[in-house]
Amino acid sequence: QVQLVESGGGLVQAGGSLRLSCAASGTIFSINAMGWYRQAPGNQRELVAAIASGGGTNYADNVKGRFTISRDDAKNTMYLQMNSLKPEDTAVYYCVADKTFRAVVALTPRSWGQGTQVTVSS
Repeated sequence: QVQLVESGGGLVQAGGSLRLSCAASGTIFSINAMGWYRQAPGNQRELVAAIASGGGTNYADNVKGRFTISRDDAKNTMYLQMNSLKPEDTAVYYCVADKTFRAVVALTPRSWGQGTQVTVSS
């Protein structure tokens, strides 16, 4: 079992920045890939960014150039640096993890956090 706990969400004005963190615990040796999903009211969950154990990354087109995903394996923590935030980035952001990168990017990761709210005001 892998436990994921997100932090760092909050309210920010458009153009501002936030950094989300995701701390992993439990059977972390089983984690090879991690990522961030988000879900806005009335919308389906969508992949924001993913990162593999080797450092490879994948970003949604609408966050490329603004968001950066990273991980610190020594701290069992993943981050999402979000810059130039827009009102349409408002959503609950979920940390995910799985044994495979494919599962993380395909909306089927095995482990999910509880989510953290990000609200961007105009």
